Amino acid sequence: MTEIVDPVVESYAEAHTTPPSPLLVELAAETERSLELPRMMVGPLEGRFLETLVFAMGARLVLEIGTFSGYSALFMATGLPPGGRIVSCDLDPTALAVARRFVEASPHAKRIEIREGPALETLADLDGPFDLVFIDADKTNYVNYYDAVLPKLAERGLIVVDNTLWGGAVLDDTDQSADTVAIRAFNEMVSHDDRVVCVQLTIRDGVTLIRRRTGDG
Repeated sequence: MTEIVDPVVESYAEAHTTPPSPLLVELAAETERSLELPRMMVGPLEGRFLETLVFAMGARLVLEIGTFSGYSALFMATGLPPGGRIVSCDLDPTALAVARRFVEASPHAKRIEIREGPALETLADLDGPFDLVFIDADKTNYVNYYDAVLPKLAERGLIVVDNTLWGGAVLDDTDQSADTVAIRAFNEMVSHDDRVVCVQLTIRDGVTLIRRRTGDG
């Protein structure tokens, strides 16, 4: 995959963004050292972006589909208001072992609930309404996750979907891999869904923000 943003520009942006806490720096190093595909971690720039969304919205109930090592959940937790909480779900027991260890070592242990198992099964047991939903999991299920969470989204809630530019592969018609095809289909479906308004951003690997459509658009 190619970089969406010039790495020099991204490094400059990261250098001029409030840095992560020492615990998150340690978690990033542990993710790099002990887990496969460490690039799945959102990184400090996107992490701070997610935290800022949570803070600006005053989001009290956050759902995360795709915990991985817990980096994004811990970043978002710093933006929660008093009484706010995050439910984060994932299938990978190895990654979740790292996530649980770092969540327990953080000031946010009582605010982050980690659920292990298929996300769609977890979602069936959750009522919402969710103020913010962050989707960063298996790409072939993106449409299914979207369909499952949209009815449970708060009136002024936001769905945040990661990797929607997929290293630029969505522009390559010769790339017919399952993940690329799934993301391409997701992007087309959301952009034509008259129930919502969306904006696709060139942050890291592409982030799409989705909200319910109001009467005036």
